[in-house]
Amino acid sequence: MAEVIGVRFKEVGKVYYFDPLKNKLRIGDKVIVETARGLECGEVAMANKVIGDDELNHPLKPLVRIATPDDIKRVEENHKKEKSAQKICEEKIAKHKLEMKLVNVEYTFDNNKIIFYFTADGRVDFRALVKDLASVFRTRIELRQIGVRDEAKMIGGLGICGRPFCCARFMGEFQPVSIKMAKEQGLSLSPTKISGTCGRLMCCLKYEQEAYTDLLRHTPKVGAIVNTPEGKGLVVENNLIARTLKVKLDNAPADVAPKTFKVRQCKLIKDGYIKVDKKELEKLNGLE
Repeated sequence: MAEVIGVRFKEVGKVYYFDPLKNKLRIGDKVIVETARGLECGEVAMANKVIGDDELNHPLKPLVRIATPDDIKRVEENHKKEKSAQKICEEKIAKHKLEMKLVNVEYTFDNNKIIFYFTADGRVDFRALVKDLASVFRTRIELRQIGVRDEAKMIGGLGICGRPFCCARFMGEFQPVSIKMAKEQGLSLSPTKISGTCGRLMCCLKYEQEAYTDLLRHTPKVGAIVNTPEGKGLVVENNLIARTLKVKLDNAPADVAPKTFKVRQCKLIKDGYIKVDKKELEKLNGLE
């Protein structure tokens, strides 16, 4: 067992555990801690809590100190310098004619390093750019290529639902989403319907997936053979929320429309299965 505090370094970022050294901290307190990048100023996102050893995946680093007014001032000054550094870097990128888009700039708390986040379609030879930036800023320079999801999280914006991006508002980490989830939820597999502004599958597909998975365990899938009050037939459509099935009855003429039954009225003989075929995968290539 260990007493920890949870600290995040970005407004909506991953929470890391640290040893509070018997200090009692509250959510929102600013603290200085030692990280792999050196000293960093973070915000307490989880107050003192005792957790099991199985929840710790690395040795706990101790709290260095509770942030002082001078520390807060330094963070504010760093944010001002980041804006200036971004403008300079964009000018240097244009000068070197590099196919890359600068997304964000971040100074470490101790000013020992400046991190430039960028996106690009492929690999970029930025060695000359790093040398150029190092000669201007006289400190260590790191250029870090990020994906489009990370770009959306950093920049923010409004989703097709009209609300701010989930990733920029409350998601500390991205959750895996797949095309199969969209199919299991009965959604249209049109890229414009299931992809977010970033061009990847919408993160919100994950939110209700557990409920749909549970419903699918107790609902015959499309392609299933079932017994109904009117005879045996093939399930051609199911509504997981309404708990209904459309069944093409074996004893019905070919031109007769499928009949709708409640799931509880039907007895499963052989279940169907859900899969994404090759043509669908090719059409949605790059969304996951």
